[in-house]
Amino acid sequence: MASGSAPVQSTKPSVAHPEIEIIGHPRGLWMLFGSEFWERFAYYGMRAFLAIYVAQAFFGQMDKADAQEQASLAYGGYTALVYMTGIIGGFVADRILGYQRSIMLGGALMAAGLFMLMAPDLTTFLIGLALIVVGNGLFKPNISTMVGKLYAPGDVRRDSGFTIFYMGINAGALIAPIICGTLIGARFGYQWGFFTAGIGMVFGITVFQFLKHWLHGVGRVPAGREGFSGVALVLVGALVLVGPVYFLLSKSDVLGGVLVVGMLALAGYFIYSGVRTSREQRDRYVAMLILFLANMCFWALFEQAGSSLNFFAKDLTDLSFFGLVDIHYTLFQSINPLFIILLAPMFAFAWPRLDRIAMNPSTPRKFALGLIQVALGFGALVLAIAFFTGADGKVHWFWLVLTYFLHTTGELCLSPIGLAMVTRLARPEETGLAMGGWFLSIAMANFLAGRFAALIGGHHAVDGTVGMAQYATVFQQLFWMGLIFGAIYFICAPLINKLMHGVR
Repeated sequence: MASGSAPVQSTKPSVAHPEIEIIGHPRGLWMLFGSEFWERFAYYGMRAFLAIYVAQAFFGQMDKADAQEQASLAYGGYTALVYMTGIIGGFVADRILGYQRSIMLGGALMAAGLFMLMAPDLTTFLIGLALIVVGNGLFKPNISTMVGKLYAPGDVRRDSGFTIFYMGINAGALIAPIICGTLIGARFGYQWGFFTAGIGMVFGITVFQFLKHWLHGVGRVPAGREGFSGVALVLVGALVLVGPVYFLLSKSDVLGGVLVVGMLALAGYFIYSGVRTSREQRDRYVAMLILFLANMCFWALFEQAGSSLNFFAKDLTDLSFFGLVDIHYTLFQSINPLFIILLAPMFAFAWPRLDRIAMNPSTPRKFALGLIQVALGFGALVLAIAFFTGADGKVHWFWLVLTYFLHTTGELCLSPIGLAMVTRLARPEETGLAMGGWFLSIAMANFLAGRFAALIGGHHAVDGTVGMAQYATVFQQLFWMGLIFGAIYFICAPLINKLMHGVR
């Protein structure tokens, strides 16, 4: 999954606690697993049909192409903002609320936002999205950080603990589209799909609240902040922040400018910090920024899943399952987490084995492989549109499954490797900021993903429809973009490795 979905380990010392273990791990891990399962259920449940619902409910009076274009821009803005707020949430948890209270408050805001999505007017809907964005910033990075804090420094179980937690993320993402989209939304209306996602979020914070004693104090309130004044302060601040987020959701161009300024400022800071420190650290930060660019390119292509690929699945994919039953388009949103669960152990097994025989690709080469594979996913669809379109003007669902398979293998080459790369290239005291930069690059990618998806509507036919020709044009552009970037990174890998000064 995107990996805003991927866990982030804290650089602060962890504290081990003598306690009851479940399958060899602190039982607090399993509580966090359950809470994150339901949070991801809520997020991916509503995401499965968000863009299509927005196009139908709020832009239905437009031509289909214009409606799809506006919905894609709104979707890209929302997913970009989700990744932007994590830095603020980490600061709040460290300095004011502690991780436990941050998670509870963030989860409550997200649940309220999800229920507001049931409203029939666009203003209330956007306020609901803004609440989800702000709540996500308090919830998502902090629950991931708490996983690392369950283990003492050097505890060999830490990596497997994060792997278990990552499986919780993908298990929630796997069943969410099926329940929220296919079983509820498709039958009773998408508003009830949002309601179901909100109930999932309520389950998540309920699990956390009733089982938080399993954490043995990990993530408690900072000393001197035990009262509820901090909670009130952060709540007021969060509600105030809803205003700017609402504005940016409705002003895509402004959001793009904010992201560009943020990325440039961050790049400038890291170059400055590297120059002040040493030539070696300067080079490492240059390498890190080069890989941030690859990360941005990858996710801009990968995140077509919730927008252009979802519209394609709904309108131009033959959804008949061997003539027995028709598949609902939201089911395709479960394919990536299913492949993650099936393939992640294989990749985790493969890298050390390849290293032993000196065939393990370097980090830049793995990034290149990720870019090439996400490009090949779009190449498969271009091929299908050109040669395998049926008499009904649609392509078989197999081609979309193949696309998601290639995108998932690309994700496994790039996403977990990238998270580890950031922690190794950054100075220890700047690891948190560097990780924030990684997620800011994903935010920029999601914004670009919305723009790329909107191009399909922009290429609409004279009658305002969107057909195979429009998708073929844009998918071919995305194919070449990923392939060219992948080739460049593959060729330039030795130079980037040199800049990394021994970091692998």
